[in-house]
Amino acid sequence: MQDLISKAATLLEALPYIQRFAGTTFVVKYGGSFMDSPDAAVREGVARDIVFLEAVEINPVVVHGGGKAITRAMEAAGLKANFIQGQRVTDEAAVNVVEQVLSREINPEVTATINRLGGVAQGFAGSDIFTCRKLWLDGPGGEKLDIGYVGEVIGVRTEPLLECIARGCTPVISPTARGEDGHIYNCNADVAAAMAAAALKARRLVFMSDVPGLMRDPKDPATLISHLPADEVPGLKKAGIVDKGMIPKVDSAVAALRAGVDKVSFVDGRVAHSVLLEIFTDEGVGTEVVL
Repeated sequence: MQDLISKAATLLEALPYIQRFAGTTFVVKYGGSFMDSPDAAVREGVARDIVFLEAVEINPVVVHGGGKAITRAMEAAGLKANFIQGQRVTDEAAVNVVEQVLSREINPEVTATINRLGGVAQGFAGSDIFTCRKLWLDGPGGEKLDIGYVGEVIGVRTEPLLECIARGCTPVISPTARGEDGHIYNCNADVAAAMAAAALKARRLVFMSDVPGLMRDPKDPATLISHLPADEVPGLKKAGIVDKGMIPKVDSAVAALRAGVDKVSFVDGRVAHSVLLEIFTDEGVGTEVVL
């Protein structure tokens, strides 16, 4: 009986959040090593959370990653993965693999899983939604480094996404984009998700990865920063607490907030139902970033 009462208490704790967020749009960036888990329950956990959001009349939009799957596919094709400053060098052969893996393999799989679990989802190739400019890296001597077909998302075609949402359907988008030259580019999924959240005037943006959130000591989960005002970000970057792969995530979070998103959360996708725990409980489970 006590277990049943506890379940009721959990539902009641979630009620004000369900009431507050009904009818709003949430963008969820789905990425991390848990995407490759051999345990189907782990892989399906995120999809179940998306179906729950649909059921309580929140409009989820999913932007997914797939870096590890791209690396495996490149190796199978005899292509060597090469990274500069954390960015994948993407030549013509590599970008074809990227588009195949992200838009024609992972995207349909995520979409089908949501539909199989009782949700309603529609997949979109990012190249049909996002526009980008070519990304150039700064070299050690101030020169510009060309890393191929890697782009920075600068625009979002919202019409097909809004039409999808109006039908009660969850858009699932891969992180590729169309360049000014008409070519397909590989893009950072965090930046793509933040741009989508800003363009869709989303209420919340949730980044899922395989770390508990932002930590003052990356090796010590006990140092998790549960609440982070955006004006503290420059100090964390200067101190090296936010570095490498976390920089585009945090910069994208701040940009989304300044574009009107209420709150950005970083959660651990390895924790069962971390999206729901972050959104519908008083304490949350990750890092929330606010203006």
